[in-house]
Amino acid sequence: MPAMPSTFPRLRHGLGALAFACATAFGALPAAALAATPAAPAAASLAVERSYGALETVATFHDAMPTGVTVTETGRIFVNYPRWGDEVPFTVGELKDGKVVPYPDAEINRADPHRPADSFLSVQSVVADGQGRLWVLDTAAPNFANPLAGGAKLVAIDLKTNRIVKTIVFPAEVMRARTYVNDVRFDFRVGRAGVAYVTDSSLSGTGGIIVVDLASGSALRRLTGDPSTSADPTFSPVFDGETMKLRQADGSSTPLAIASDGIALSPDGKTLYYCALSSRRLYAVPTALLRDPAASEAQVAAAVVDLGEKGASDGLAVDANGVIYAGDYEHDSIRKLAPGGEWTTIVHDPRVLWPDTLSVGPDGYLYFTANQLARQPGFHGGQDQRRKPYVLFRTRIGAGPAPTR
Repeated sequence: MPAMPSTFPRLRHGLGALAFACATAFGALPAAALAATPAAPAAASLAVERSYGALETVATFHDAMPTGVTVTETGRIFVNYPRWGDEVPFTVGELKDGKVVPYPDAEINRADPHRPADSFLSVQSVVADGQGRLWVLDTAAPNFANPLAGGAKLVAIDLKTNRIVKTIVFPAEVMRARTYVNDVRFDFRVGRAGVAYVTDSSLSGTGGIIVVDLASGSALRRLTGDPSTSADPTFSPVFDGETMKLRQADGSSTPLAIASDGIALSPDGKTLYYCALSSRRLYAVPTALLRDPAASEAQVAAAVVDLGEKGASDGLAVDANGVIYAGDYEHDSIRKLAPGGEWTTIVHDPRVLWPDTLSVGPDGYLYFTANQLARQPGFHGGQDQRRKPYVLFRTRIGAGPAPTR
């Protein structure tokens, strides 16, 4: 908050003098009017920022920092750990009996740059598709390096057999030098085997949406460099009371400019919602235009709808009733937007330190990771300010996930 004008204290003092003059004009001040308490006891009863929303702790993580979480239709919980500098023995895991174990096995989680399509290099997102599969989105970009050629991919795992059933390597024509595939949503009501929508949150600040045909593996790149998928050049986020920037040990810094990140699909599959990490706005676009190879980029861009401010968000989710959920990492909050309504806050709690990925479970709960992302060394001149454990929370929303078929 900017400093109050210098006239404010003078006004306050003037009012105090006026009150004293009025009191003495009509008699002595009562003793109670001058009552005070010592500073230390008073501090315990001072007003503080309030918390609200019922939070349950599902799991805590004492080693590597997780980003993604997903809850399957049978209640299994999967998480992922991108290789961003922590020691990451496996990048995809399942939460079982109070601990996380490599999934589907330890071998595929051993990054092998000589077999980029056949091993998990650095996974950013895991998504259960509601059809008995877990999809793994591999950036192939450990430590935010340029993606390894042939390594960025979507991998489908059958949840009954725990075996890989499909691998789709992103075609070279939809990849850019700084592409960072971030999150994904699925619709199996269109095409022969369905479609995936993927955000590119390129650290260059120029993002886009990649549309993947799951039958053929072919892909289209949409809205590349559009204002809706790009970092807002005026964006200046605040976390822990401090402007969030990429800070070097020598004291230099650069603004945070991360493009399209959060993504969600309406229950009927007709509208895709998305947002840049470095922005507070939410956008929507018709999926039919995204998928149509005959639609020009100008046509797609003209169909984008700016849904206004929602807060600064990482992940997004939609439930079966069409309610949109978004994290608000500047305010330790989870917010929602009901159809035809306005944004409201359902959770506000100081423990919600960077709500990253959101997942609607079959049990009527919204699950989300809180991973202190903005306390990583890259934001603090090489000093790691994170304090373990990281947390998987859930809060009751009374609705299930949006259908995918």
